[in-house]
Amino acid sequence: MWLFLAFLSAALLGFYDAFKKQSLRDNAVLPVLFLNTLFSSLIFVPFILISVFIPGVLERTMFYVPVVGWNVHQFIIIKSFIVLSSWIFGYFGMKHLPLTIVGPINATRPVMVLVGAMLIFSERLNLYQWIGVMLAILSFFMLSRSGKKEGIDFKHNKWIFFIILAAITGAISGLYDKYLMKEFNPMVVQSWYNIYQVFIMCPIIVLLWYPKRKESTPFRWDWTIILISVFLTAADFVYFYALSYDDSMISIVSMIRRGSVVISFLFAALFFREKNLKSKAIDLILVLIGMFFLYLGSK
Repeated sequence: MWLFLAFLSAALLGFYDAFKKQSLRDNAVLPVLFLNTLFSSLIFVPFILISVFIPGVLERTMFYVPVVGWNVHQFIIIKSFIVLSSWIFGYFGMKHLPLTIVGPINATRPVMVLVGAMLIFSERLNLYQWIGVMLAILSFFMLSRSGKKEGIDFKHNKWIFFIILAAITGAISGLYDKYLMKEFNPMVVQSWYNIYQVFIMCPIIVLLWYPKRKESTPFRWDWTIILISVFLTAADFVYFYALSYDDSMISIVSMIRRGSVVISFLFAALFFREKNLKSKAIDLILVLIGMFFLYLGSK
């Protein structure tokens, strides 16, 4: 069951990336991110209120949000800071880079999760996993070659650096998620980390964006901003639920979720008319083959 949920989460993430790219085109990044956190948190507020005041309605369903103390909330706040850091780097990078560049870089996260598991949990990679790691590294260098055709220098482009930081913090979040899902209720984590992100974003908007809003790209409303929140919330919901299974493996779940790059790549080709698709498709295939070897090595 958790494998099916992981694949479903990957499909939803693909649409999330496409809508995110559309929302960020010629738009201010921080307001889009703030609205994303706001709409995502609003989705969960009714579930929290019903669980507190009319607990019998949701108590035996997967949508029930138990009341927990500060000892749990402090772990969720840490999760909020990690995720928001990844999103800030990722949103800025995605605005300034082609989706066909961003997607494959993000698809290297399972490699980072494996390396993190090796360093933190003293896990050891087998032959298949090492092949997957090497293919991911090779695809990254090939992707840098494709990027040069569009004037994107991987060594000196700060937006590439932002996407890499987003992938690293995203991998850290994935490792942390596995711990959280074994200790706490998935709805508690997902609902409250979204709400805490709104509070974290408020001073960022007020102090960093609003005073200088006229000096940078103006904000414009786009209905795809709501779709970002809807698809991200759905993707995370089934992702957390998948990790709550005792036999679930974060390395495999993380790898499957990066399969979202296929959907985002198709959107980039069909709707965003991005360039050099043939060479990038080869890079993408290498990433997918690497992910397959990670799957074989993690069975």
